[in-house]
Amino acid sequence: MAELAPAALPPVRELKVTDAAALDALLASEETPFVVRGLVADWPLVQAARQGDRAVRAYLADKARPIDFTVSMAGPDIGGRLFYDDAMGVNFRMGKGRLPDIFAGFDKAENLPADQVPTVYLGSVDVHQFFDGVAQDNGLDLGARTPLLSLWIGNATRIAAHNDFPDNLACVVAGRRRFTLFPPDQFANLYLGPIDITPAGRPISMVDFAAPDFTRHPRFREALGQAQVAELEPGDALFIPSLWYHHVEGLARFNILMNYWWRDSPRYLGQPNNALHHAIMTIRDLPDHERAVWRAMFDHYVFSGGADARDHVPAQGQGVLAPLDAQSAARMHQFLLRSLSQ
Repeated sequence: MAELAPAALPPVRELKVTDAAALDALLASEETPFVVRGLVADWPLVQAARQGDRAVRAYLADKARPIDFTVSMAGPDIGGRLFYDDAMGVNFRMGKGRLPDIFAGFDKAENLPADQVPTVYLGSVDVHQFFDGVAQDNGLDLGARTPLLSLWIGNATRIAAHNDFPDNLACVVAGRRRFTLFPPDQFANLYLGPIDITPAGRPISMVDFAAPDFTRHPRFREALGQAQVAELEPGDALFIPSLWYHHVEGLARFNILMNYWWRDSPRYLGQPNNALHHAIMTIRDLPDHERAVWRAMFDHYVFSGGADARDHVPAQGQGVLAPLDAQSAARMHQFLLRSLSQ
């Protein structure tokens, strides 16, 4: 096994943003990652973080609603790597608690040697649901987009490479983050784990980026040939386009990130991952000659865009062959629910 040297990877390009209109134009046009330094440097959250870890924790604790937060916890032995255990369960446990109590644990760990600090991680915390005023006081104009706003809070953690369906604008609030990014077509070279048994809902790379085993995962070298790296300080932001894989490290003793997720496609189109699950269930284990026919049919009806499948059919009778709208998508949704329940 060899140690991965992030400094040897090319950096993600950095772009300048002068105003909200410029940011909106970049988010609409760019198809590869980019960094904007200092994009959210004036946020009160970032200003509190510059005063120290306890100051930014106090800021959030003061605005947290009196409800339980979900937290992932593990001992120091995992080295901050939230991953599978040997039985393909997870190597951490889940708990719940009020945010001031959770933050008290971070306070107590401040004076521990680094190798004795337990791993604590709060992932995908819905800002609007769990806090009063945080979204309003730490805002970013994203034009007509209606994003999901989430906080990610933890100590020195390592999150395995994965991708997300929505576009993602990740803003570092406290600490430091390192993102190692790969284009969507590198999925096979990242040696993804199961799609239905995952630590956090998305298939993750089985490669340990801190010590890659190139004998076991030889194609990972090919993925590294396409990789980019971004190291972010408080106030910096990184745009991660839909389906780009990203390995995320919290590099400081305490780290906070706030991110925006949004989709440019209509929500009624559903989740492509559901189609992948259904295709595995219905097609993958068919005989080779039948799979070949279904591959051709998918190309004809789906991956071609579907024009050849519908152009010879009168418009009033095309049904789902026509481009979907909210009404036809709802009909298809009901049809699938009925068929899956039989």
